[in-house]
Amino acid sequence: MNTDHGRRGAPRIASRLRRWLLRPLGFVVGLLIVAWGGLAIFYSNLPWHWARVVLALVFAAFGVWALWIERGRPARLAFAAVLVLVIAWEVSIQPSHDRPWRPEVAVMPRAVVDGDRVRLTGVRDFAYRGVDDMTVRYLEREVSLSHLTGVDFYISYWQPGPVGHTFLSFTFDNAPPVSISIETRPEVGEGFSPLASLFKQFELIYVVGEERDVVGVRTNHRGEDVFLYRTLASPEAARRLFLVYLERINQLADRPEWYHLLKNNCTLNIFRYANAAGREGGRDLRHYLNGWADRYLYQAGLLVRSLPFDELRRRSRINDAARAAGDGSDFPRRIRAALPAHGDSSAKAAGTPLPGGAEPPPPTGTR
Repeated sequence: MNTDHGRRGAPRIASRLRRWLLRPLGFVVGLLIVAWGGLAIFYSNLPWHWARVVLALVFAAFGVWALWIERGRPARLAFAAVLVLVIAWEVSIQPSHDRPWRPEVAVMPRAVVDGDRVRLTGVRDFAYRGVDDMTVRYLEREVSLSHLTGVDFYISYWQPGPVGHTFLSFTFDNAPPVSISIETRPEVGEGFSPLASLFKQFELIYVVGEERDVVGVRTNHRGEDVFLYRTLASPEAARRLFLVYLERINQLADRPEWYHLLKNNCTLNIFRYANAAGREGGRDLRHYLNGWADRYLYQAGLLVRSLPFDELRRRSRINDAARAAGDGSDFPRRIRAALPAHGDSSAKAAGTPLPGGAEPPPPTGTR
């Protein structure tokens, strides 16, 4: 008797457990759906702020009523139909190159590759007197692939923490570096918002510029902490990555794209293009928490390993050198003057792609 009762009771217990587990999960999923739809309406392309606020609140209230108050099949089907309309609306919003851009992102760069020669147009070389006070200047530059010697990695922090902005500079033995920074393209009066960047608020731009502009505006005027790391990527790997970047620059000039914090941003695209250039390696949490990307590169063997990571990081902060260099033509040389030497060049000689693949364990003294 007791055995039969236990057998009959087991399915009931399992059913209760499923309800206890699925009910909170269903609540969280429903809440996320309602929040997404409301935010998608609020950040939509309706030109009237008040209308977006009202419609977002109405959508959220209707979702709460349909999913948790009425809870009937007709109400939920009605909410599903409205949600489909919101999704279709959000999908229909297209990026554009025709907006009142801020001057620092007003010109889309382009690249023309002719054998060994690369001609770059729209190279930014602003002279800054303050964050919003600058002399606008765009250049044309020509560089040679055969003289491309390496690639340097930057992290810039606008506040302490695990999130920053990453970008690259390609170095040449007969010309100043070319910096390429993957950024949002804000309009006049716009500022960056992580939440808004999830909802088609900012187009994407690859800023191609001189280091005294792209780096100097961050160190000398925005007050950001900037770290410069000379990678051990081989010249061959750096050239492959440079060509991938040039192809994407032209694609973006021909067809605008949306910036997306979780899918189409600075750090994810660096590693994505490194894969296209020959990198072997998957995703890592530090690709998203990109303020730790230097730790990732260190463990991957793409940075100097003769120093403990903390010491390498301390010596890689370039703010003092950048302020001393000002906007002089020797800016690239002066910000690199005190950087650690490449040290053991075995990885570079082996043609290691950027950023590296398998991660060896870090030596003692890292974290």
